[in-house]
Amino acid sequence: MGTVVSFDIRDPATPAIGRALREAVAWLHHVDEVFSTYRPDSTVSRLGRGELAPERCGAEVTEVLELCEAAARATGGWFTHTPGGRLDPSGMVKGWAVERASRILYEAGAHNTCVNGGGDIQLRGEAAPGVPWRVGIAHPLRPGALCAVVTGRDLAVATSGTAERGPHVLDPHTGEPATALASLTLTGPGLTWTDALATAAFAMGHGARAWTAALDTHEALAVTATGELWRTPGFPA
Repeated sequence: MGTVVSFDIRDPATPAIGRALREAVAWLHHVDEVFSTYRPDSTVSRLGRGELAPERCGAEVTEVLELCEAAARATGGWFTHTPGGRLDPSGMVKGWAVERASRILYEAGAHNTCVNGGGDIQLRGEAAPGVPWRVGIAHPLRPGALCAVVTGRDLAVATSGTAERGPHVLDPHTGEPATALASLTLTGPGLTWTDALATAAFAMGHGARAWTAALDTHEALAVTATGELWRTPGFPA
């Protein structure tokens, strides 16, 4: 899906963890086959062209589309899986897929892991006994610099921004690229919702500050297009 996924496993290697790692990698390749908008033969691409009916796409597609609709409701329409009128659930799929890959490892006994999907991260356990994970947040306006370091255990970290791909997140209410923020990072318990809500908050622009401050389970840090930095009081940095 146009990104790279890495696995950092801090538990002692066991046959069960080795099998789980292979299963997690196979799962991500399966997700690519089903959901990638870069592949014309993927299930989602065929669905978007009207070649498949939704009920023939399988339980995974149904689950993701239902999650997308729930995210649209939860964000007042700021999250959308039809940007510009084209079916594209990628804003939900990546976090959902990475969180499940992390869970496959956890269930096999890997309780201290970092699964990184193109900069969106699901953390479990610790980096070392008594040592939390540390995740650097790249500064979107200063190449090579960090604007914060997130520390935590059992945490998801998702960033939406313009640094890597330019203005690619659309304001679903206008259809134009969202440009008020240069980046927005959200932390929360699971990457499925953290990633989706980060995308929505980035699209909100300046309205994201009040909206994220009202969230019960997530914290935010943002850099505006003019370089101002703000964070919610509980942001773990």
